[in-house]
Amino acid sequence: MEPIEFELNKEFRDRFQDALNERDGDFIRKSLEEVNPADITALLYEFSGEESKYVLDLLPLEIRSKIINDLDSDTRKTFLSHYTTQEITEVVNQLDSDDAADILNELPIKTSEEIIARLDAELKSQVIDLLRYDENVAGGLMAKELIKALDHWTVVQCVEEIRKQAEHVTKFYAVYVVDTTDKLLGRVSLQKLILSDPRTLVKDILDDDVEVVETYMEDREVAEIMSKYDLESVPVVNVQGQLVGRITIDDVVDVITEQAEEDRQLMSGITEDVEEDDSIWRNTRARLPWLFIGILGGMVSARFMGFFELEIAKITAIAFFIPLIQATGGNVGIQSSSLVVQSLVSPGFVDEGLWKRLLKVFSVALLNGIFLSLLVFGITWLVFGYDPLNMVVSMALFFVVVFASFIGTVTPLILNKMGFNPALASGPFITTTNDLLGLAIYFLTIHLFL
Repeated sequence: MEPIEFELNKEFRDRFQDALNERDGDFIRKSLEEVNPADITALLYEFSGEESKYVLDLLPLEIRSKIINDLDSDTRKTFLSHYTTQEITEVVNQLDSDDAADILNELPIKTSEEIIARLDAELKSQVIDLLRYDENVAGGLMAKELIKALDHWTVVQCVEEIRKQAEHVTKFYAVYVVDTTDKLLGRVSLQKLILSDPRTLVKDILDDDVEVVETYMEDREVAEIMSKYDLESVPVVNVQGQLVGRITIDDVVDVITEQAEEDRQLMSGITEDVEEDDSIWRNTRARLPWLFIGILGGMVSARFMGFFELEIAKITAIAFFIPLIQATGGNVGIQSSSLVVQSLVSPGFVDEGLWKRLLKVFSVALLNGIFLSLLVFGITWLVFGYDPLNMVVSMALFFVVVFASFIGTVTPLILNKMGFNPALASGPFITTTNDLLGLAIYFLTIHLFL
């Protein structure tokens, strides 16, 4: 039979589902024969755990292991509930130590211990070492598989050792150089090894200017270092400076993705890490806190407007512009805070020209305030004709834009300084604050000038 062309469209999904229902293993095997494991992973999300297991059992163990490793954590836990302990052990034995440790951390303790007891000796030792670290530190991110050489070796000895060690390392970008106590001295690129004289000592060609991370360093900090210096991998050392593992870019991408998702949810006013398929109560609970704060903010705004009841009664047109003031203040605040939160991802943002950056933000706010105020003044003049209220509304809008920009810029900086996630400042917090600020400025301007 000729290989079946794979295209992830509705027609193929329907045909694939029919093959699953009929347990047509020949069609399934042929259709996935030359398909990238990532595409198979995407396909399996649409089927039940039992159906997915049937599909994967038709594939080679190496491909099966990669697909299971690529699944998101929640899906994988559900998926592996259909596997026996022995089947999970076979999968884990195919993985790098860091991926194996991640999967074992997701399983019940009893199952995890049974699997560890059955692992290959070398992987078992590596996994046990990794499981003692928290998941959100460098030690929990790192893999034990790496290529290292002693400083007194010659280049030819180093190359021979690479051939031996590379059997257990899927990707490597350099050779780490250590002394007899495993203390990290530097690294040697593969290019330099190839071009150097075979009799040259490794210590004479190593690069000792190497970025390293400690086992206890938080994952966010590791991601910042690798992003800043554009690293494919970074060595991990313990407090004695001994080389204990390495972190590769694919592990850091996961951290960055999780961080971005967490920030996005915080900016949306969601206080927990939730997915759309989580329970109704969990989704409700994650949304309520900031909605409750928003309600309180609205009630405070209503009470504040009550102080100016006489002014509103005399000039009812005042009320027409309240939504404009609140919406503009909220939008300006969110824009400013979002830019600052984005910049804070870059290490050294606060130290490198902070006042210069704040002056720039203030200048932008002034220009935006002038443009928006002139626009509103022109429109109100054309629609309502000239009236002193037009001028007052435009003045109030100018002040609201400037102050909202200031609040949106300073709030994430203060939260970051206090050790809180600055993304908190980019959602309902800023919107509620600027609603109150905008009303205060608006009515105060009206009270003073009218």
